[in-house]
This record gives sequence, C-alpha cells and structure tokens, in this order.
Amino acid sequence: MSNALGQQALDQLFFQAHSYNSFADKAVSEEIIAELYELLKWGPTSMNTQPARYLFIQSDEARDRLLPAMIASNAEKTRNAPLTVIIASDSEFYEHLPTQFTAYDAAPLFRENSVLAEETAFRNGSMQGAYLITAARALGLACGPMSGFDKEKVNAEFFPEGRWKVNFIVNLGYATEGGHHPRGQRLAFDQVAAIL
Repeated sequence: MSNALGQQALDQLFFQAHSYNSFADKAVSEEIIAELYELLKWGPTSMNTQPARYLFIQSDEARDRLLPAMIASNAEKTRNAPLTVIIASDSEFYEHLPTQFTAYDAAPLFRENSVLAEETAFRNGSMQGAYLITAARALGLACGPMSGFDKEKVNAEFFPEGRWKVNFIVNLGYATEGGHHPRGQRLAFDQVAAIL
C-alpha cells in the first residue's frame, strides 16, 4: 500500500469521473452488486461500526415504490437508471460490535447514548456511502448521487420498522455519452483548507 495509484486509476476515480444523470441501456448484474459490496466494505469506520445499510432497487416494482418520494428531476433520472441504491443507516448498528470491534465491549456506549449513536451512524454511514461511489467507479460503473427526495416517504415505504433510516440515494449504471452535465468548478485549496 505504499505505491501511489497510476494516472489512469486516478482519472477513473476522480479526475475524469462525473455525476451521471442517464446511463447506457445495460443491466448491472447481481454478481457486480456483490462485488461492489465486497470492495466497499473494507473502507474504514470509527470502531469498525459499519452502520450503513444498502437497499438495491433493481425491479420495476421496487422502483415504482421509490419514485413518489423523489423530486421531479430525480424521479426521471431514477426511472431510467438500471440500478438505484438507497443508502441508509442502522440506528442499532452497535448490536454487531461484539464481533466487529473486539478491543472492548463498546456497545453500551451507544446503547445508552442515543445522540452518540445517531451521530455515529450518520457520520460513518455517510463515509460508507462515499466508499460505495468510489468502489462503483473502480468497477467501471457510473454514479449519480442524489439528495432530492422526501426522506419520510422513503423511510415509511422501505423502512417502516424505523430501525434503518435513509441517508442518500445513488443511481448506478454504465456510462453513456452525454449522460452528465459539464464538470462544475471545484473550490481551490486555499478557499477550503489550511495547514497549521
């Protein structure tokens, strides 16, 4: 792990990657979905909490359940995407800590402090969602992350028991020519960072 990635890999993951609004008419196989998870799961989380949960929306029936919760522009993107992932956080992620974090019994820290548990689930689940995007790009998939949806509707439709809560949604598929807008500018280092 001491060698930097080559330019081709950096281009695919970052420099030439875009947020896609439309995709090629090609399904994402269940084998690729499994491979995607096998890759993203290795991204680090605090205390190895791994609170993110993933609901892969592939069938027309499941997609029809999701569309009413999307704002109009995102509904159109989602309607035509080969695969959509609802990235949620498990509010009781700490149940798995005895096997995932063995240094000491950390579960009571979260079980007895709902604010800490909620913050940890959201923060680390968000990181895992970013790992999903990076892993998908590494596997040759194009991504379209979205936050324009009614979270209460998504939770009511897909997570009515209340334990999982939606964080954000990502459309996945294979890139197509013209499937994205021109790249937007990024802020310069001195606008967003400092070295102390």
